[in-house]
Amino acid sequence: MSEVLARILVVDDETQIRRFLRIALEANGYAVLEAADGATGIALAAIERPQLVVLDLGLPDQDGKAVVRAIRDWSAVPVLVLSVREAEAEKVAALDAGADDYVVKPFGVAELLARVRALLRARQAPDAPPAVIEIGQLTIDQARHQVSVAGQPVRLTRKEYELLRHLALHAGRIVTHQQLLRAIWGKAHEQDTHYLRVFIGQLRQKLADDPAAPRFILNEPGVGYRLLSG
Repeated sequence: MSEVLARILVVDDETQIRRFLRIALEANGYAVLEAADGATGIALAAIERPQLVVLDLGLPDQDGKAVVRAIRDWSAVPVLVLSVREAEAEKVAALDAGADDYVVKPFGVAELLARVRALLRARQAPDAPPAVIEIGQLTIDQARHQVSVAGQPVRLTRKEYELLRHLALHAGRIVTHQQLLRAIWGKAHEQDTHYLRVFIGQLRQKLADDPAAPRFILNEPGVGYRLLSG
């Protein structure tokens, strides 16, 4: 019998979606728990302690964002939202409520599995950030405030370094514009998204990261950025 990679809780009121996800996830080595409403999902998350929650927002008893907030009261388990709601405001609200990623239905299985793997890798990272963060060819030496790509040093300004480091500490997860602005520039600058466009552009140039085929920084349009975790 093959080893189970992780237990994943799927919370979705559509039987066909749950069945589809179960088949796809189990075929790739995951064990699957199912819930058809928010209350059952919250209870299973507490009792079964899954390693990942896949959550729909349109549940029959409550909005999925309320489920995220309820889980966040006591757990840091990664939450991947799957929803037909594609509006930018919905994505930002779900992520600000505590979700770690957001995928719009319909979705590709390969992309979904890649995001599942990324969230599970991030969950396995130690609570205390390592002195040296290594993501593919990117290395961030936090003690020395030095960055290199494929062994070649990259000179960054203080803000560029802080921005890259913050993304690296959340590698594989979407970090919203507001979260980044609050962390790097302070709460008073939460709406100054032009700062991010400028500094992300500078980072990409210095890291030789083509936005059309990114190796490191992925843009989530209207929502935020994600540092690819491998």
